[in-house]
Amino acid sequence: MSTYRRSCLIRGDGGRAIRGLLDRVGDKWTLLVVTTLDGERLRFTELQHRVPGISQRMLTRTLRHLERDGLITRTAYPEVPPRVEYALTPRGRTLIAPAVALAEWAVDNDPAITASQAAYDAAHPSAAATD
Repeated sequence: MSTYRRSCLIRGDGGRAIRGLLDRVGDKWTLLVVTTLDGERLRFTELQHRVPGISQRMLTRTLRHLERDGLITRTAYPEVPPRVEYALTPRGRTLIAPAVALAEWAVDNDPAITASQAAYDAAHPSAAATD
């Protein structure tokens, strides 16, 4: 039995926990935001500058989801102008090691995956047109 099947069977949820987590952290921005907050407390604008290509709307949504999941804290200071900082929670920090491992895997395997995709597309031109 595979490690995946064992973990799902042990928890008895049929993979619900894994699907839910992957829905959250597998989106385009979550891991970038989490890893950017590693070891730092950042204001919204600082965070937006450090995550290339993220819009204000997507950063707001991502931060709200991460706060709801208990992965980050949002601290608002009663100042003029208002100051809000974001930081990882202890649970959020536990995501750093798997995120870095996944990022390293992606970088290490990207050339081979790109070559495989090109070979597949060359062998199956009609399939490549539908993606």
